[in-house]
Amino acid sequence: MSDEVRNNIAESRFELDAGGRVAFVVYRMEPGAMILVHAEVPPEASGRGIGSRLVRGALEQVRALELKVVPQCPFVSAYMGKHPEFNDLLV
Repeated sequence: MSDEVRNNIAESRFELDAGGRVAFVVYRMEPGAMILVHAEVPPEASGRGIGSRLVRGALEQVRALELKVVPQCPFVSAYMGKHPEFNDLLV
């Protein structure tokens, strides 16, 4: 399993390998911001921290792009609530 989160621009989602399947966060672009709409981890990969690694990697890439974040996804929102080091990304 690769720990590298990739930005699949064609599908508008961040992806992470999850034991032969793909975990992902779907996003929508707005001027100056990325709206993180929905995160999904395959059920068989649940409970292994894949969702957290995925969201952290996505947020790090958003920061590198110098964009802001609108966390519409409850999982992303909860992650950001537990990790204030990403609060600077909030719109």
